Amino acid sequence: MTTTADLPVVVIGAGPAGLAAAAHLLGRGIEPLVLEAGPTAATAVRGWSHVRLFSTWSELTDAAAEKLLAPAGWVKPDADTYPTGGDWAERYLQPLADVLGDKVCYGTTVTGVSRLGRDRIVDADREQQPFTLRLTRADGGEERILARAVIDASGTWSTPGPIGADGLPALGERAASARICYRVPDLRDPAVRARYAGKRTAVIGSGASAFTALTTLADVAKDEPGTHSVWILRRGISGSTFGGGSADQLPARGALGLAAKAAVDNGYADAVTGFRTEIIEQADDDRLTLVGEDGRRLDSVDEVIVLTGLRPDLSFLSELRLALDERLQAPVELAPLIDPNQHSCGTVYPHGHRELSHPEQDLYMVGMKSYGRAPTFLAMTGFEQVRSVAAALAGDTEAADRVELALPETGVCGGAGLFDGPAAAQADEGGCCGA
Repeated sequence: MTTTADLPVVVIGAGPAGLAAAAHLLGRGIEPLVLEAGPTAATAVRGWSHVRLFSTWSELTDAAAEKLLAPAGWVKPDADTYPTGGDWAERYLQPLADVLGDKVCYGTTVTGVSRLGRDRIVDADREQQPFTLRLTRADGGEERILARAVIDASGTWSTPGPIGADGLPALGERAASARICYRVPDLRDPAVRARYAGKRTAVIGSGASAFTALTTLADVAKDEPGTHSVWILRRGISGSTFGGGSADQLPARGALGLAAKAAVDNGYADAVTGFRTEIIEQADDDRLTLVGEDGRRLDSVDEVIVLTGLRPDLSFLSELRLALDERLQAPVELAPLIDPNQHSCGTVYPHGHRELSHPEQDLYMVGMKSYGRAPTFLAMTGFEQVRSVAAALAGDTEAADRVELALPETGVCGGAGLFDGPAAAQADEGGCCGA
């Protein structure tokens, strides 16, 4: 007779954290089953394959995963080099998934998770029931599987933030979707480059993705007359706007901020500050006019790139009992460590199963999903998370509680509760992330 203990631990998502979780589970003698919605491993990472990471190879591979890869002849890339997302996927993540073999199922979307025979209301024998997962296959077929535990490493890539500063789409945003992109465009692709070359493009956002878009568009502008960016910020420009510069503990991130600053200083981009988009008007020639909450109207643009952050998809977890922070939608024990409303700048301490757990026993969110809407996630954080979770599921509480990671300062900046407020510029001045 099959018991709950005989069932696999289901890992949702074959990205960096999900595949590392599978490696750690195998190392603990626990059978994993990784469910990936895309056709290959690291589908989300491949979505930004042209973007270079801030971390070197030394920080992008997991120890348990390396042990699995070694017998297959895998050679770790040069530890001091910075890969692109494509490099990470092709040279590490896909080989790891290949070694895991049939423990990774592609084209499988999780549409619901619950307890067998128990919706979220029912208490009776709840923790004794296995998890039940509803799946949709690539061919449209549906299936139900059972699991002893669930590790949600599905990330946040599929749910980008909208243009509206209130977290909702701006009026007209959906109607203008053909002229709006929610990713950093790959301007090496001739078809993509043609979309932006010689055009006026609004870039909305204030993080590293916006810096990348501004920098690459500036490179196009050097060769293509008429190419210009309008950088739209919801707050003012301060000492921390362009990141930590040469003082950033992630040097590649600091250099990117300085490159974005150069794009503005050299006239390839204009900065519009304190602008919260309320309406997008589309003219007969398809050009777009952005209208702010204060009534300001910007000059028309041909394209809009929206890089306002990512958010977790919680819809398929609606029948489970979650403990999520009301701001970040991250686990309540983790949220205070990463909340930009509480930290103008701070270090995210290594954390594990206790900070990632929920009232629903044996359910964990890991990787980007665990951060909810918070920015600045490091791969090393995810590797430490899944090491601890795997140890907890194996009953090794001592190892699960042990900290085995020292992180560089991540620079979670938010103006001490004034993240988008008008005074944020002053609040950030002189902070530890200042350029």
